[in-house]
Amino acid sequence: MREIIDNAYASLQSSVAAAESQKETVARAARAMADALSAGGSILICGNGGSAAEAQHFAAELVGRFLTERPGLPALSLGADTAKLTAIGNDYGFSEVFARQVAALGRPGDVLWAISTSGLSPNVLRALAVARERGLATFYMCGRALPDPSVADIVLYSPAPSVPRIQELHLFYGHLICELIDAILFSPARA
Repeated sequence: MREIIDNAYASLQSSVAAAESQKETVARAARAMADALSAGGSILICGNGGSAAEAQHFAAELVGRFLTERPGLPALSLGADTAKLTAIGNDYGFSEVFARQVAALGRPGDVLWAISTSGLSPNVLRALAVARERGLATFYMCGRALPDPSVADIVLYSPAPSVPRIQELHLFYGHLICELIDAILFSPARA
């Protein structure tokens, strides 16, 4: 048991150290989302499994509040509506469950925040492609497999050795992005 704990801590420490190189990308993502929100845009967020849970979490942080009291910000998790997911999946295939929603709900000036632990989720990559076709800004938070960087306007790679560490980095990045959005929009002196 002690070995598992020690290995997990060592893995997390090396993941955080490797994430140092992503600071500028985190700042760019937060700035792009804050700019979209200040111009009246929305944030659409998608992912599968644990990434779907993180998409819901980040949408809740933006619509509700993060660390400070402020107006709610327009954000929507595309994985939260089981009726839409099952209808689209049944009628068009699972690869379209997010893309169809992006096409229906996304507008130029919005941002698609896509999350994939593997970095290779076909339905997430399809949503990114549709978002770009429709003029949305795109932000891809991915794991070990780095897709073609042109898949999104901003790609935030999570250099971690395992799925749990990637998801922990995604949670860290997401919380940091929410904090930066709040600072940019509501406390400009902090940003």
